Amino acid sequence: MSSLRHRFPALAGSAGEWARFDGPSGTQVVDVAITAMTDWMTSGSTAAAGGPFAAAQECQSLLDRTRVTLGQLFGADPAGFSFGTNTTTFNMAFANAVTETLRPGDRIVGTRLDHDSNVMPWRRACARAGAEHVLADFDPATGVLSPESVIALIDDRTRWVTVPMASNLLGTMPDLPPIIEAAHAVGARVYVDAVAAAPHHRIDITALDCDALVTSPYKWYAPHSGVLWCKPELMAELGWWRVRPAPDAGPRKPETGMPNFEAIAGVDAAARFLLEEGMESLARFEADVFAHLWDGLGAIAGVRRIGPTNPVLRAPTAAFVVDGVAPSIVATRLAEQKIAVWDGHAYAVEVVHHLGLAESGGVVRAGIVRYIEHSDVDRLLAAVDAIARRG
Repeated sequence: MSSLRHRFPALAGSAGEWARFDGPSGTQVVDVAITAMTDWMTSGSTAAAGGPFAAAQECQSLLDRTRVTLGQLFGADPAGFSFGTNTTTFNMAFANAVTETLRPGDRIVGTRLDHDSNVMPWRRACARAGAEHVLADFDPATGVLSPESVIALIDDRTRWVTVPMASNLLGTMPDLPPIIEAAHAVGARVYVDAVAAAPHHRIDITALDCDALVTSPYKWYAPHSGVLWCKPELMAELGWWRVRPAPDAGPRKPETGMPNFEAIAGVDAAARFLLEEGMESLARFEADVFAHLWDGLGAIAGVRRIGPTNPVLRAPTAAFVVDGVAPSIVATRLAEQKIAVWDGHAYAVEVVHHLGLAESGGVVRAGIVRYIEHSDVDRLLAAVDAIARRG
């Protein structure tokens, strides 16, 4: 099975000399998404949705068909999808809307495994409403978040439970169904951050039965953008901040201003690419390449891997540290060899603090995506081994 590297124009020419392990922060854009954006911007269809003329009607048609495509990709009601700039912005807007429903004494349960955008907005919401915000711990030795640690914090005061489908830093994928069941049993709702899982594994929102889920298409080969799915009845119920002419129901309600139509055209094309490729096929390919990376890191003296060792419990993202070498130095030395990784906390502030790594600079993070090949992994492993030996 090929890496599909040829489907990513940005990796051609001199740019193709780089081994791009920076996918967890944003992937390269697949060819069909680039074409879709260019075609849209040269089509004359750019306008505002809802008018009586052809271009305005085509704008609405683009929104409608992209929601249908996303419904197919994520197994969800198309009427629940809203478009925005990124996940962080949606998280803030959603928490702000929830604030008006909270009362003193209410509780929101989160986790220390999350990206900070799924922590601080909820903390602010609770502070404004006089509610309580509590975080479930993960096991720092294994990187695993057990369902029991979250469920233990859920009680009859709980209004929301906010969880990651995968850690953006460690790759850990918690077992969500027991958490969702426990939350719903006390009348609480569940908000899922699926950003770090959506590029790698099939998501079935209907089967998951969460109340809202957010993802960033620019992590799955689309242009920079954000997508929120919310149960339509909940979307109508929440008091989103909006201008008076904006819809008071439906998927346009959480959207502020006119959508970015060219980006949405790219999102539609990237989602179709994933559907055609098949998420199960994609996951198998990535698992094979990731095993090469994970096992290889484990074989290098002086390298400590952080996160679950069981591949069933993780997305293909590796966090590691090199003894005696700051993560920022490791990343810089790798960049000198045209190997792109990130260092630090990747906004997973609670994670690095819980691991005791905040003062030492966090971790080095390398992610596998669909255009990474075994040869890229060989380059990374050889370079890390040389750094570990030299110190």
